[in-house]
Amino acid sequence: MGWEELSLHPSFSSGYQDSGLKRFCSRNILIILGFSFIMAVIALIAVGLTQNKPLPENVKYGIVLDAGSSHTTLYIYKWPAEKENDTGVVNQVEECKVKGPGISKYAHKIHDLGIYLTECMEKARKVIPISRHQETPVYLGATAGMRLLRLENEQLADKVLAKVTEVLRNYPFDFQGARIITGKEEGAYGWITINYLLGKFIEKLGWLNLLPKESNSQETYGALDLGGASTQITFVPRNQTIESPQNALFFRLYGKDYSVYTHSFLCYGKDQALLQKLTKGILDENGTIKDPCFNRGYSRVMNMSNLYDSPCTRKNLMTLPYHQLQIHGTGNYQQCQESVYKLFNTSYCPYSHCAFNDIFLPQLQGQFGAFSAYYYVMKFLNLTSDKSFSQKQMIDTMEKFCSQSWEELKIHFGEVKEKYLSEYCFSGTYIIALLERGYHFTPDSWKNIHFMGQIRSTDVGWTLGYMLNLTNMIPAEQPLSTPLTHSTYIFLMVLFSLILVAVVVIGLIIFRKPSYFRKDMV
Repeated sequence: MGWEELSLHPSFSSGYQDSGLKRFCSRNILIILGFSFIMAVIALIAVGLTQNKPLPENVKYGIVLDAGSSHTTLYIYKWPAEKENDTGVVNQVEECKVKGPGISKYAHKIHDLGIYLTECMEKARKVIPISRHQETPVYLGATAGMRLLRLENEQLADKVLAKVTEVLRNYPFDFQGARIITGKEEGAYGWITINYLLGKFIEKLGWLNLLPKESNSQETYGALDLGGASTQITFVPRNQTIESPQNALFFRLYGKDYSVYTHSFLCYGKDQALLQKLTKGILDENGTIKDPCFNRGYSRVMNMSNLYDSPCTRKNLMTLPYHQLQIHGTGNYQQCQESVYKLFNTSYCPYSHCAFNDIFLPQLQGQFGAFSAYYYVMKFLNLTSDKSFSQKQMIDTMEKFCSQSWEELKIHFGEVKEKYLSEYCFSGTYIIALLERGYHFTPDSWKNIHFMGQIRSTDVGWTLGYMLNLTNMIPAEQPLSTPLTHSTYIFLMVLFSLILVAVVVIGLIIFRKPSYFRKDMV
């Protein structure tokens, strides 16, 4: 047989090679489709499990008592134990207002403090599971009312705290102490609370951590706190030097440094400010004041001892021959404002910029959350909706409110306690004056003030920041991972689902109608 007979026919050789190439390509495409199918399924399961982790059952609790100048409030917080160092996981589960005045008013009736705290502490005992009682920390922080008592009589202040300690130790919780916090601490803890609840300490990450961080949206809020005996302002001044070291605080939170300005004005809470104003209004010796900050037709008798007993007024009050003060309201906002302005001494400033009373204040920047008495007063005056109210709108509201007679107010707000109702004209006027004359908010910057009562069902105040600090729940660095945003989660689920559907469709075409596929391969 010749070599010619042994050689393959050209057409037969070409067909054999094409068939092998088709089988090779088909096999590789099937492998790729199978691999894509498996990866898409794994990705869907991974994203679903990551985003929908089961809630941990191990919950911890904490109790903080806010012992203010006019009242005491107990707050109960809880958080998943496995997430102590995450942000935004602490929730307020209960609030209990203690019946009666602040603990400083019990300086001469110490033994009443046991009954005073009983109702709210028993409520905490019921709310917190028995299995968690012994590990639940309890903190009591006393603010400006006790600061004033300590200035007046340090031994009495110590006795009040000692009695409170004795009472709280009788409960089955982990009592961590009762102490008077400084005004600087109060301002700092309020600032931490607001920004913690708003999520400002964690920078938002782009999809899969590949996109740039949204740092501009993470500027912190300033904090404006108003109590009965003191008021605090705290914020981060950008590109400004804090000229008075005593007003500077430095934090490192989640890998970022914060240089914070804070100051607490003792005696400038709304209750002590009213006493100061009344003291300045005593011009004669007949014991009668016609006061434009009380509504027309309202009258009140005040014991002079209320003025003499306060360190905020005693130094400016002369000895008078009568024991009671007669107050008669005349209800005029403009005149009330003029009398309130006299509380703020702005005649001299040893720094580049001051608030009042020679206290350094940087130029105001950014948004501010105003809480505590700021919120309660403005809520009563219906000035706390989501939209911002201008300075003029607030002044117009106060002019209208102060001009109403006392009889009209009692008809419209008969359910409100007389003491509070009678002082809303002064309180609203004082808040506007403090923000304008004290802190120098302008009509343009007024829109940056947001009156806040709660954020995510948690009361805004210093107590949450206080507990976070004392339980070391504010980490020094950013957590290793953050949950996906809702938009990122939806995007990834849709993307991987489409890939999965495409793989299945192409696979069905190959298996059910391979001829179409092979024609394309020729």
